[in-house]
Amino acid sequence: MNEDVVSIIKKYAHRLTGSPEDYDSIVAMVGDAQFVFIGEASHGTHEFYHMRCELSKRLIQEKGFTIVAVEADWPDAYRVNRYVRGDSHDTTPREALGGFERFPLWMWRNEDVQEFAAWLRWHNNEDMAPGHTKAGFYGLDLYSLNSSREAVVRYLDKVDPGAARRARYRYSCFDHYGEDSQAYGFAASMNLSASCEREVIQQLMELRERSAEYANRDGHVAEDEFFYAEQNARLVANAEHYYRTMFEGRISSWNLRDQHMADSLDSLVSYLGRRGAPAKAIVWAHNSHLGDARATQMSLQNELNLGQLARKRYPGQTALIGFTTYSGTVTAASDWGGAAETKRVRPALAGSFEELFHLTVPPGFLLIMKDNEDAGRELRKTLLERAIGVIYRPETERVSHYFEAQLADQFDAVIHIDETTAVVPLDRRPEPAVPEEVPETYPSGV
Repeated sequence: MNEDVVSIIKKYAHRLTGSPEDYDSIVAMVGDAQFVFIGEASHGTHEFYHMRCELSKRLIQEKGFTIVAVEADWPDAYRVNRYVRGDSHDTTPREALGGFERFPLWMWRNEDVQEFAAWLRWHNNEDMAPGHTKAGFYGLDLYSLNSSREAVVRYLDKVDPGAARRARYRYSCFDHYGEDSQAYGFAASMNLSASCEREVIQQLMELRERSAEYANRDGHVAEDEFFYAEQNARLVANAEHYYRTMFEGRISSWNLRDQHMADSLDSLVSYLGRRGAPAKAIVWAHNSHLGDARATQMSLQNELNLGQLARKRYPGQTALIGFTTYSGTVTAASDWGGAAETKRVRPALAGSFEELFHLTVPPGFLLIMKDNEDAGRELRKTLLERAIGVIYRPETERVSHYFEAQLADQFDAVIHIDETTAVVPLDRRPEPAVPEEVPETYPSGV
């Protein structure tokens, strides 16, 4: 290992102690930025969720952030938003998280998110002085085609029954496929059936044409309800495109998804900022979405992501924070739609940032790379970086879970936790014990 790299990391790294002061340097780095993106190296690691929640609390209390926007579906997250703002029939954070019914349940229905939702409700309704803007919880993703079209129809049933009948007719285009959006996408992309593209665009256009009439009926309440419905209609249009595109190639569908998330974030800050000072947003998503794609091998495949788009759209107003880990356990599935398992995370591969950090400042540290010429110079070199999503396959780890990156260009700061633990799902099911890993040299023994 290059001793210069080790000495530089040791010089600038802040060793984590578990105290609130661990985040002081990040809060200072954020300054007056309007956007803070907080990543994760897996969708099932307790420490990533916990530290993301703790940092978000400080940003909300000390920096006036009022948006927590997450890699989740709009209608499911909006149920949590109503709860934390005190506008819900749900009486507990667990109930409010009940809208998350799609795989993977543990990604948002876990103990860490439940605790944060409880805190956010307390902060909004008991901790704040009257008249201050409450913080909300919103989803940016586009997988909720069916629940979003149902939400559009429910809204129109209340404000315009005639428009609701037209929406039902247009959205009935999907009825042949039930809840299987991928089956629709396959049939439409292969010209096995007509696409619903024209219908979903017509529905979105009609809703927007009636926006003034719908949104001005009852002050802010009507405005909020229309905004919620419009975002669902826009999501249906983009999701229809996404499911057709996913069978044409991974790159096109990936880009469409991250562009949708970037546009959803734009819509949120624009709408919520109309009533006063510019709205400030915290974004939670995987490192692969939040780290600037131009600093990874994604760029060689013409892939873009949310972090890259945010830096371009809001120059000087973004802070990107990534996480890494060396080993431990993670909640993940073996296959898409599979049961949550507690899996052992293999020690990081040689030649990776995770291995470098493991040999530098265990058991964990925070490193600010922004405006740090020494750290930037060394961590701008290309190394491997690990990414675990909702599926973890240790047996194919190099192919499935590693990519090349220049960390100092990808993020403004990185938090490394050397040994992490699996997030605890709210929906507990019998899970297999964590097995001992087969040696990497098996079966040859070389």
